[in-house]
Amino acid sequence: MLAALLLIAAAPASFTGKTRWRQSGEGLHVVERLTPESGSRIRDDFTVEDASAYTQAWSGRLWITRTTGAIYEYACHEGNYSLAGILRGARAEESNRGAR
Repeated sequence: MLAALLLIAAAPASFTGKTRWRQSGEGLHVVERLTPESGSRIRDDFTVEDASAYTQAWSGRLWITRTTGAIYEYACHEGNYSLAGILRGARAEESNRGAR
């Protein structure tokens, strides 16, 4: 049996000038509704409100699908100066394999 709904509401007090998101301000209010659609899929409906940034609330929907593979964090690499070295090393390794 599937659960009916998980409601997540992030109140304006949760956001500060350090947590701006898509031109939002400290009045940002986000509500997410996670609804199981099957044993392997969850629907995520969300609504974003911030009168200081948007003329009206806006909403979206996406689906989360179960996977059997590894899950990797999606994160911004901005300011990660070691990334250039990691990529340079990987390209050199690929180049060495091709030269053999």
